[in-house]
Amino acid sequence: MIPAAFEFQKARSIDEAVAAISGTDGKILAGGHSLIPALKLRLSHPTKLVDISGIPHLKGIQEKNGEIIIGSACTHAEISSHQLIREKLPFMARGASLIGDPQVRNYGTIGGSLAHADPAADWPAMVLAAEADIEVQGPQGKRKIKAKDFFTGFFSIALHEHELITAIHIPIPPPGTKTSYQKFIQPASRFAIVGCAVMRFPDGRTTIAFTGVSDHAFRDYPAEQFVSGKELTPSAIHAAAEAAMVDIRIAGDSYASPVYRNHLAKVYLKKALQEVS
Repeated sequence: MIPAAFEFQKARSIDEAVAAISGTDGKILAGGHSLIPALKLRLSHPTKLVDISGIPHLKGIQEKNGEIIIGSACTHAEISSHQLIREKLPFMARGASLIGDPQVRNYGTIGGSLAHADPAADWPAMVLAAEADIEVQGPQGKRKIKAKDFFTGFFSIALHEHELITAIHIPIPPPGTKTSYQKFIQPASRFAIVGCAVMRFPDGRTTIAFTGVSDHAFRDYPAEQFVSGKELTPSAIHAAAEAAMVDIRIAGDSYASPVYRNHLAKVYLKKALQEVS
């Protein structure tokens, strides 16, 4: 449980952090709750770690130009307790409060979670349902990646080499939007065996995203079609649940077989839709 030797640098700016990892096999260190265990197990053995936790521009939550912008170094605890998130995106406040334990919530960051892209992590489903843009910066400058294009496979994301996540941009939902995040928790790790995020807009448009079900988080468009623009009657909710998981390769492990996980996904989708009805 001892990491391989590495060089350590504490970056003071985003540009400094990008420069520090460019041309190396260096890794970005934010909260460290995913990276440090991997280092100890020698599943990851970079020659350099660049600490970005003290960069001011990666902190803070603000409302600007019709968006809520969350700095990538904001911790889960900061997000769960922030008044703007509680008012505008209550499912994110709830989802953040369900992550790990107090130590994880106080040190782990949203940017680190998204970059790690654990298939059972909570944030991927929530940013997918919220139709967020993920802002990144690298040697070629800044760009935004739509959440629907960000998660590409098992622990795989659409970051280019030597890019880091700097912020998450979320369109401010119109008044009357309802949200829900429902999670079946693995009691030891508190990861999601199944997590379901739903946003229901005043015009009836509905977004549905899952985590914990497959090798990466995903939007469930077939399920969305059964409820978007329609009254959320029990029959519509049942139809959406029946349509969910079409063409999805459902994961199986020691916590839940594919059959059981498929059942749980449908149950938790029903719970989420009932909450926003």
